[in-house]
Amino acid sequence: MSGETTTVWFSLRRRLLGLLLGGVAAAWLVTMVFSYIDAHHEVDELFDAQLSQAGQTLLALASHEEGDDIEDLGEVTHKYQRRLRFQIWRDDGTLLMRSKNAPKFPLTVETGFSETRTGDDGHWRHYSQWNEDHNLQVQVSENHHVRDELIGHIAWRLLFPALFGLPLIGLWVWLATRQGFAALDGIARQIASRDPQQLQPVQPAAAPEEIRTLLESLNGLFQRVEHTLEAERRFTADAAHELRTPLAALQAQLQVAQRARDDDERDRSLNQLQSGLTRAAHLVDQMLHLARLDPESGLPAPKTVDLAGLAEEVCADLGPQILAKNIEFDLAASPDCQVTGQPEWLGVLIRNLVDNAVRYTPEGGQVRVDVARANGFVTLSVADSGPGIPAEERESVLRRFHRLNQGSQPGSGLGLAIVARIAELHGANLKLDTSITPKGLLVTVQFPAR
Repeated sequence: MSGETTTVWFSLRRRLLGLLLGGVAAAWLVTMVFSYIDAHHEVDELFDAQLSQAGQTLLALASHEEGDDIEDLGEVTHKYQRRLRFQIWRDDGTLLMRSKNAPKFPLTVETGFSETRTGDDGHWRHYSQWNEDHNLQVQVSENHHVRDELIGHIAWRLLFPALFGLPLIGLWVWLATRQGFAALDGIARQIASRDPQQLQPVQPAAAPEEIRTLLESLNGLFQRVEHTLEAERRFTADAAHELRTPLAALQAQLQVAQRARDDDERDRSLNQLQSGLTRAAHLVDQMLHLARLDPESGLPAPKTVDLAGLAEEVCADLGPQILAKNIEFDLAASPDCQVTGQPEWLGVLIRNLVDNAVRYTPEGGQVRVDVARANGFVTLSVADSGPGIPAEERESVLRRFHRLNQGSQPGSGLGLAIVARIAELHGANLKLDTSITPKGLLVTVQFPAR
């Protein structure tokens, strides 16, 4: 568990570091590209202006000092001078003046700005202009390498801070994220060092605001798990206590049957053993139902259930038990009594209520089951003419294994606890009251209608 937790936090830190550095690098790259394009444009504009100004200056000088011979201006004195050249031509095609590195043929045949690119001569930018009398033409050329070299210097100046700045930013971001995730690492270590029984809320010394919701959800989960484990411990202890008595009785009946002196005594012992097995099976069945309901926090895949039709089916299954006690049984089911829930669990709820009513109603008594819809609710009520439950005991009988001292009727003390749990899962309201029959019990379960 500890290794998995560390991997999750490390991956999150690495992802955050990558996103931050990637964003900074991308923004820096875009800025550099736009700065380079803008600088390139401005450099071209500057050099074109200088080229134009040089051409116009030479043209003005040549117009005032026009001669017949070609003048050689001598050797170059600057490294960039080799990349600059000019020519002055007469209108009759005579070369009047040129720089030492300029050829004796025209640099360009176009007027204004133009460019040429050849394998031997390279890439040149030209500017050509005639004077007002159109008898002199100046042609000035500049090797594009001058511009490219300057642009390269500008690009390097832009790139140089990034080469040193990005690692420094990366180091700072890494330290910042490490410091920011320190609280998470502390929480992870605190949880990883816990024993399975330690489900107390996580209370770090300092928790970032962003993970407070996560901690609240985690603490809520711990609380629910603790309640579930506590309920299971109580259920296990209660079940062990409740099973001890019937199992001891079964063992005693078996010993009596083994030591019986005649067939009649053996038959009586076997009948009592059979009755004890029936009660034990009922207890185990009720315990399994309750154990299945306890861990549930809601209804899995709820369906539309016709509660009236379900009540008819359950009462029909209990018909032999009702007839055996000669009970006056009445079922009143109204149409359109649909609720949302689990048919199996609702069947268990109805069966437990009707079974309890029949079990505790004396022979020849009355049991009435009503299913009706009114005011947006579907109400299931089961009334009997049994001994009822005193008002001060009605809350206690909804707890597990709580039984009243009401004669010799067998029971596990789980029936009403199961009913209460199923009603809670269905969002229904369970109420115990006194029926119109003297001393009888009225159980009402009110469901939200479909």
